[in-house]
Amino acid sequence: MPSPVPLSEAIAAHVHDGDTVALEGFTHLIPFAAAHEIARQGRRHLTLVRMTPDLVYDQLIGLGVADELVFSYGGNPGVGSLHRLRDAVEKHWPHRLVVHEHSHAGLANAYVAGAARLPFAVLRGYRGTDLEEQRDIISRVTCPFTGEELAAVKAVNPDVTVIHAQLADRDGNVMLWGITGVQREAVLAAERAIVTVEEVVDEFPEHTGAVILPNWVLSAVSVVPGGAWPSYAAGYSVRDNDFYQQWDAISRDRTAFLQWAKDNGLPAAQEEVTAHA
Repeated sequence: MPSPVPLSEAIAAHVHDGDTVALEGFTHLIPFAAAHEIARQGRRHLTLVRMTPDLVYDQLIGLGVADELVFSYGGNPGVGSLHRLRDAVEKHWPHRLVVHEHSHAGLANAYVAGAARLPFAVLRGYRGTDLEEQRDIISRVTCPFTGEELAAVKAVNPDVTVIHAQLADRDGNVMLWGITGVQREAVLAAERAIVTVEEVVDEFPEHTGAVILPNWVLSAVSVVPGGAWPSYAAGYSVRDNDFYQQWDAISRDRTAFLQWAKDNGLPAAQEEVTAHA
């Protein structure tokens, strides 16, 4: 069973250069602290997977952490366009970023297939969209029972999934509630899983709609109060809407972004320094 370890140790042990990494959390429970630790440790050449890249991946992409991105919505409903993501795709700054785009339903089903250790998922969708042109991740199959043609989506199996949750118990089990998104599926699909939590308790409270992840599917648990900031953890914190609104100006300009990174002790990739100079 995983006993709590410092976040720096968890990242050092389980996130490696070249890994496929999913940092999931929808609206709240977004693991920003873990993402920043990945950047501080200088990880490179990651394939990042996430339903909505949001600010957390905008930051990692701008810092030069990622070579590839698997996603299903490249923006933030409150902020709008993600400028570091756009700069990487359109102008290859700090370096070229390869993107693989899904629908929400498609990527969610890819996680489900990965969790079940199946090679692909099937669903109705994608027809008539240019997403079908990505033949390495999206194809079509014919149902052997009805003859219906369905979309087939390649399973997603991250090397490591990282999430934030509210609670862990003394045995290393984890409990989360609120908007739970695909965190459970992303953890079960991964080879390794890291969870940051608000606190450790002797016994989980009763909570309607809660998800409990047993210790045997987790690689490391780290106690990181506020680890979802500037998003939030239901029952523990509120969303920092001011920061989300400020991000548009920070991320739109390379100089402002690099200053933000420096102020927060986040190392910029060498490519960024050279390109900016």
